[in-house]
Amino acid sequence: MAWTTQPGRVQQTEFQTGTFDCCDDCGTCCYGFFCYYCLGCSIASDMDECCLCGLGMPIRSVYRTKYNIKGSMCKDFMVALCCPYCAACQLKRDIDRRKEQGIF
Repeated sequence: MAWTTQPGRVQQTEFQTGTFDCCDDCGTCCYGFFCYYCLGCSIASDMDECCLCGLGMPIRSVYRTKYNIKGSMCKDFMVALCCPYCAACQLKRDIDRRKEQGIF
């Protein structure tokens, strides 16, 4: 019996930085720490979403789905609950890197 992959199936990727890689972009880290809600609005704006949707599990899940990033809604919830600042900064770093690469 031969295994085949279905056409159109795309390999899942990872976030381009880790959840706790704050030193990769100290500016974003400081922005998130001192003005968390402003960072959320910036993320929502980048994704053409409502400013109120920029933080937490829902926006993270939407982003993961759009860019086929590994994970689950449960993991998104836990990361956003346990370390919301790190989760928001990770998302913003990934958006910025994808913009630089021309794939956002």
